Amino acid sequence: MKTKKLLLSALFALLLINPVMHGQKSVDGLLNEFSKEKGVEHVGIGKFSMKLAGLFTDVMGVKEVEVLSFSDCEKSVKERLNQAISSLKDENYEPLVSVNNEDGRTKILVKLNKDFIQELIVLTSGDDPAIVRIKGKIKPSDIDNVMGKNKSSKEKK
Repeated sequence: MKTKKLLLSALFALLLINPVMHGQKSVDGLLNEFSKEKGVEHVGIGKFSMKLAGLFTDVMGVKEVEVLSFSDCEKSVKERLNQAISSLKDENYEPLVSVNNEDGRTKILVKLNKDFIQELIVLTSGDDPAIVRIKGKIKPSDIDNVMGKNKSSKEKK
């Protein structure tokens, strides 16, 4: 009888914990789930293409780029994505920037490996959500240089 009560208590605890764990996705889980949705535009630029691009431009150690655009998705898919982004918890990534405004939210997460950024994830929610994943060996100084160039080009306009 005690075993039956213990088993039922354990089962009940698992049922309570499951929605909490289900609500928190990893970055890989988020990409896998939503890349298969109808209307998602999924573009990937692999290592070969990035090497080829490196012949003509400075790619700053970027090896792969993956973009998921949700512009053509149904509203229900966008709402699920927005919810998933807001509850995203992945201990492999550190938050770099988080911005909230009336249009939505933007999160930038990084996966660090010693002195460089191994992966950079940009998550944008709202009416026009998107996910961008950049993999490589990116030096933080390279990001500062790009930000400085973009800032100075905007000031010239």
